[in-house]
Amino acid sequence: MQAVNPSDTRQIEAGPDDAGERLDRWIAAQWPELSRSRCKALIESGALAVNGEALTDASAKVREGHVYTLTMPALEPAAPKPENIPLDILHEDDDLIVINKPAGLTVHPGAGAWTGTLVHALLYHCKGTLSGIGGVERPGIVHRIDKDTSGVLVVAKNDVAHRYLSKQFAKHTVERAYLAFTRGAPRPREGEIATRIARSTRDRMKMAVLKWESAAGKEAITHYQVLETYGQEAKAPIGTPLAALVECRLETGRTHQIRVHMEHLGHALIGDRIYGPQRTSQLKGVPDLPEIKALGRQALHASVLGFVHPSTREDMVFETELPADLQSLHVALKRV
Repeated sequence: MQAVNPSDTRQIEAGPDDAGERLDRWIAAQWPELSRSRCKALIESGALAVNGEALTDASAKVREGHVYTLTMPALEPAAPKPENIPLDILHEDDDLIVINKPAGLTVHPGAGAWTGTLVHALLYHCKGTLSGIGGVERPGIVHRIDKDTSGVLVVAKNDVAHRYLSKQFAKHTVERAYLAFTRGAPRPREGEIATRIARSTRDRMKMAVLKWESAAGKEAITHYQVLETYGQEAKAPIGTPLAALVECRLETGRTHQIRVHMEHLGHALIGDRIYGPQRTSQLKGVPDLPEIKALGRQALHASVLGFVHPSTREDMVFETELPADLQSLHVALKRV
């Protein structure tokens, strides 16, 4: 039995005695250096392939004769170092800090972003008072926003605050509203999107909507409302907008949830090169809009965050305006 090294790839063929075992438990038995929870996380992240095809269901049964390939990601550095990165702070006290995150700032260190993240900035600003943020789990971070999504985010500064805030997120009692500019406009103009979401087996960079009856993935619920529509799509029925401003309120908070759900409705976010059109960033039948070209990101902003303060039990709500790039896009779309 061989140990797994960072950035290593190992293959094992399942024998007759292995058949029927739960996948994450079986993988952990092959390489005792990995805990079962670590194996489960690796599988769900797309690190395991079966006969060359990605398998992300950690509870799947092992099959005799199948070849299982595990690719280990590179280890993270032991602890990020503080970096003097300016922050737009909306509120700060002994328990938490609320930040208006700009687009382009990654929350957590990871592949391709070992420096210059929000974690590094917080370590500098809070001078070591963020509880456990230097560890792998970094308990100070209770929720995340995609690197190229802007908006309001809360971070706990001690373990008690972290546990209290985490419970609110787990119980879906936190108010989270996003503003999204979409291609076309969803119909009906107001509704709920309820699906199951898991990492795509075809593209590890993407998440995908599964059939509701699927045992894989996690429940994802988004409530949306079209606030404004812009233009008229050429050669389409009257009343078919080119674009829309949509408010999305999260009941759950899955990875890329709004981006996946809008694509699922057929109205991907403007500027989204992962879930939107791959060849063009422009709208159908409209001359190039420089405001879209200038975006370089999905048109998504976390505009509202509301929660109960862990110490005072006060209801706190923070609202942020659209950043400059999305304000420019907004003005341009009104002229279409």
